[in-house]
Amino acid sequence: MFTGIVTAVGRIVSSRPAGDGVRLRIEAPALGLDDVALGDSIALQGVCHTVVAFDATGFEVDTSAATLAVTTGLAAGREVNLEKSLRLADRIGGHLVSGHVDGVGEVRAFEDLGGSWRLAIAMPRALARYVAKKGSIAVDGVSLTVNEVSDDAFEVNIIPHTRAVTTLRHLAPGAPVNLEVDMTARYLERLVAARG
Repeated sequence: MFTGIVTAVGRIVSSRPAGDGVRLRIEAPALGLDDVALGDSIALQGVCHTVVAFDATGFEVDTSAATLAVTTGLAAGREVNLEKSLRLADRIGGHLVSGHVDGVGEVRAFEDLGGSWRLAIAMPRALARYVAKKGSIAVDGVSLTVNEVSDDAFEVNIIPHTRAVTTLRHLAPGAPVNLEVDMTARYLERLVAARG
């Protein structure tokens, strides 16, 4: 479980075959790995991964072919948003994020408004029912508030701090992004469906 508050940006420095997927090496000296143990969860671009090796400057994770097929941004050379898993005593500055990507969206616009940025993203139509105005959504692992929503897109506002400390600063029209909808909406749908 995560909060969508990115704590560091790292870089995938290698990707090598491992089983049906790949093993990724992430250099992340700014993350602070002194409290990391084998088996811990760290989100990369909003995708939950398990630490399989680490040292003072970075860590390694295995990514399956199934994960690679439904996510984006996990290639060697890429910068990635990083967040360690939530502890029960931590503040939840964003919203509850599972690290299980619901789909890949595409940036339609990233417009400088003079003090903040408007980010418009096309999303798979199947996700639209889970996205609500003033609700939460995770974009590449970053917790954001939805300002506008339609049947196939939504808009959020990016403040200067968020842009400066995440990979969102690199976005441009046409860029793919990982999306995770608010898990509360998924559970509510399931409960309503179960009631018939």
